[in-house]
Amino acid sequence: MSLSPFHLAIPVYDVALARTFYNDVFGLEEGRSSDHWVDFNFFGHQLVIHEHPKTPGQESAHTNPVDGHNVPVPHFGVILEWDEWEALAERLKERDTDFIIEPYIRFKGEVGEQATMFLLDPCGNALEFKAFQDKSQIFAK
Repeated sequence: MSLSPFHLAIPVYDVALARTFYNDVFGLEEGRSSDHWVDFNFFGHQLVIHEHPKTPGQESAHTNPVDGHNVPVPHFGVILEWDEWEALAERLKERDTDFIIEPYIRFKGEVGEQATMFLLDPCGNALEFKAFQDKSQIFAK
């Protein structure tokens, strides 16, 4: 399956703070920008942070139970290769990241087994990063 890059624009109430976070924490390459928005190469996809007043979802995230954890809704992220996920998890731990859900293996031994972790950007947007040992199980039931 060939994937096309997605474009996702998210609200941030402090562009400078969010810009530093996405640059420094993830090491993302910056694209076009203005005083009110910044494009990032988000693992081959286009992520744009847009200045916007704080939203209710950024004040306090709603959660749904998944595999014994409270998963924030909404959230976004990317599915990485297993070794990329491990390297990112290590990078985030070295930076003393405050995880919503610490890196772990979800659905261990079941269909859809995956590595996952959740964190917030400094403006309260929830992110999930995951990896599958068997990518054919991404949509498996």
